[in-house]
Amino acid sequence: MREVILDVRGLTVVFPTHEGYVRAVSDLSYTLHRGETLGIVGESGSGKTVSSLALMGLHNRARTHIAGEAIFGGRNILSLSSDEMRALRGKDIAMIFQDPFACLHPMHRVGDQIAEAVLAHADVSKKHANRQAVELLGAVGIPRASERAQDFPHQFSGGMRQRAMIAMALVHKPSVLIADEPTTALDVTVQAQILELIERIKREFDIGVILITHDLGVIAETADTVLVMYAGREMEYGPAREIFRAPQHPYTWGLLRSMPTIELRLEQLVAIEGTPPSLVAVPSGCPFHPRCPHRFAPCATDLPELRPLTGGHLDRCHLPQETKREIGAANLAERQAAVR
Repeated sequence: MREVILDVRGLTVVFPTHEGYVRAVSDLSYTLHRGETLGIVGESGSGKTVSSLALMGLHNRARTHIAGEAIFGGRNILSLSSDEMRALRGKDIAMIFQDPFACLHPMHRVGDQIAEAVLAHADVSKKHANRQAVELLGAVGIPRASERAQDFPHQFSGGMRQRAMIAMALVHKPSVLIADEPTTALDVTVQAQILELIERIKREFDIGVILITHDLGVIAETADTVLVMYAGREMEYGPAREIFRAPQHPYTWGLLRSMPTIELRLEQLVAIEGTPPSLVAVPSGCPFHPRCPHRFAPCATDLPELRPLTGGHLDRCHLPQETKREIGAANLAERQAAVR
């Protein structure tokens, strides 16, 4: 049995605003094991990034209500003080942010910024930190690392900036690496290289990876476990093979039907009707019911519980299992017919 390195239970994140309370994350629970990649997927605004920023202690505590637990190293990191969280962040839990160009300071050399991350948690000389920065740049595939360490972020390509951010995250060999949309705005070849790099790092350091994305294709290639989020809640959670072989929630069905493949042309894809709800006024009952083609009476009034299925597969939906099997078979037949 693999070691559990992060256990999140009932994570809730609420932002008070002049328009009301923004319930960005509601009662979210999952576990991350050593050597595992957990893929968190959902549309924009589903709470993917907000939940991970809460784990990193990067929300303004004066303007954010955070509840629940996140057990790491025997401690609830959500209850740590700012100083305790600062000692943990970047050392034991690191994050690769979505936009590397915005995260790298434009007026400082890339190597100096990585060296600064070394010095933040290690009592070493600046010369040693600079040498380690060069080694890390080389380890993540930057050619002529000693020369490129003297460059500024604007002199790096998008893929190289992302590699530099990965190098910075790996400075202290963290136990948990959170990758927030690490392949956004990269061409498909560079995307594959970045994902392969993250997978190699996971194996070499035996760490847990949380991969945040809206791309189910990325999830299918990399994730061991999948968490599907909508309107701040988990809709479906389980092993990747189960999620893709026998998805249970109508929202997951919609995501899969809108995902292009080699066989399906764009005009054969089916979009999910409507838009995600405002998190100030989340619909009652199942938050997905206004967009769900399979909704019926209880969906509008009663929030379904997460029901255990087989092999650790959880699902939040009122539809009976027999009905889901019939709809799942029809979806599969429709997809096969579209391919033909």
